[in-house]
Amino acid sequence: MIKKVGSFVVVIALLVAAIIYSAMTGSIKVGILDLVQGLFSGTNDQVEVIKDLRFPRILVSLLTGAALAVSGVLLQAVMKNPLADAGVIGISSGAGLVSLTVVTIFPGLFFWMPLFSFFGGALACYLVYALSWKSGLSPLRLILVGIAINATFTGLGQSFNYRGSYAVTSVNQAISSIFTMKTWTDVQIIGLYGLIGLLLSLLLSSWCNMLSLQDKTAKNLGLRVTRARLLISVVAVLLASVATAIGGLIAFVGLLVPHIARTLVGSDHKVLIPFSALGGALLILAADTLGRTVLAPTEIPASIIMTIIGGPFLIFMLRRSERVYGN
Repeated sequence: MIKKVGSFVVVIALLVAAIIYSAMTGSIKVGILDLVQGLFSGTNDQVEVIKDLRFPRILVSLLTGAALAVSGVLLQAVMKNPLADAGVIGISSGAGLVSLTVVTIFPGLFFWMPLFSFFGGALACYLVYALSWKSGLSPLRLILVGIAINATFTGLGQSFNYRGSYAVTSVNQAISSIFTMKTWTDVQIIGLYGLIGLLLSLLLSSWCNMLSLQDKTAKNLGLRVTRARLLISVVAVLLASVATAIGGLIAFVGLLVPHIARTLVGSDHKVLIPFSALGGALLILAADTLGRTVLAPTEIPASIIMTIIGGPFLIFMLRRSERVYGN
């Protein structure tokens, strides 16, 4: 119990420190006192610029990280696979591809990108289930099929980069993870859909706990397993899709954060889900802040930083799963 409380206190303290540091540093730098005074007085021009440009970026980073991390927790629970992550098994790339394709053909539908992203994520999730099902779900087969689907969708999405049309440029945020020029409208969209998804995930936490049991045991406890898997998958796809539509394609968040969180607060989803949301928010904000400050004025996308970190972690998890499943 002490370890859990201490972990929450530490991650919240780090999150607050990261938010303050991210707001203070960058192309415009202000001190903490100037920042606080400017927020309340509205007379500091630099703070006004930070409010218009940097605060939306920070909030989008936080919500994107929280959504992706919780999506990973839900996918791992419903698929019973420790390697399941929206960015690894193709849900994020499917969401990006479908939204990019539709909005490229019909640019007037730009503001419906989150909806199209959801359809794309749902399509990818269905393909992962359908193509990996063979007299049951094999964890290793599921992740390999997911990686193949992710590669396919990613390749198709990247092919749009070479077309160079205005429409593609205008919707390029679906396949990139540059948080530059995020607006308060982006914050409203990801805030609405993201918070709905996070709230639903908390309500489904007891089902996630029961799905960790054998299906027969869960049924005997009164859980309708198929319906539970379907609803949890829908929430996971919703979180990953809205994060992709607004924050871009970022892999490995849903892989890294849940595993670290389990070592700190355990596997009870009533605790794991909120802790993972905080951890994911901290991770993406730290990656974005690092990316825009380490080589300033050049920016490194958060997705590249996450790939550098997440690639070796995925290899570690694959080797670990081989020991677990004996393949």
